[in-house]
Amino acid sequence: MTRRRPRGNPWADHYTRKAQKERYPARSVYKLQEIQKKHRIIAKGGRVLDLGCAPGSWLLHAAELTGPSGRVVGVDLQAVTITLPAHAEAHVGDLQALEADFWDKAGALFDVVLSDMAPATTGNKDVDAARSLNLCEAAFSVARERLSPGGAFVCKIFQGEDVKRFSDAVRSAFKIHKIYKPQSSRKASREIYIIGAGKH
Repeated sequence: MTRRRPRGNPWADHYTRKAQKERYPARSVYKLQEIQKKHRIIAKGGRVLDLGCAPGSWLLHAAELTGPSGRVVGVDLQAVTITLPAHAEAHVGDLQALEADFWDKAGALFDVVLSDMAPATTGNKDVDAARSLNLCEAAFSVARERLSPGGAFVCKIFQGEDVKRFSDAVRSAFKIHKIYKPQSSRKASREIYIIGAGKH
């Protein structure tokens, strides 16, 4: 007997179903959970900035980790439509063209800057890697300006020829530097996460 393929998302897997069951908008939440379990980036009461926060899984989980005494602020080109707790908020905006009033509302400094941003992919690995690098450099620029001393930075990047250069730049700005690929990343994915902790 031939099994019918389920309709819907052709990329759906165990993590997709788990996210639906646990009421997260995307499976990407489990990448942050793995990063947190291994590296303890986010603390209770912390201030977190989530760059490229839509559809909101990282934003929601970061808010759970900080608890009500913390503050989590997200920004993305797309609106986040899920319900967030009172200490979390999402703004629509272009990371590379944020107005001064965004920072006035968001606050001056953060303990953690997260970036799970990814470009619209073309299928050309060199083009996609270059686009990913541009987003990472924009996120790193924000991290340098908006992280408190001792703060942490987590950034997704697609593997390519410029990864080492970017990774070395992050290394120079933090006491601790790690490269990590969560088990929940899809096997075919070329994404890795560069983590810096203890900002100089």
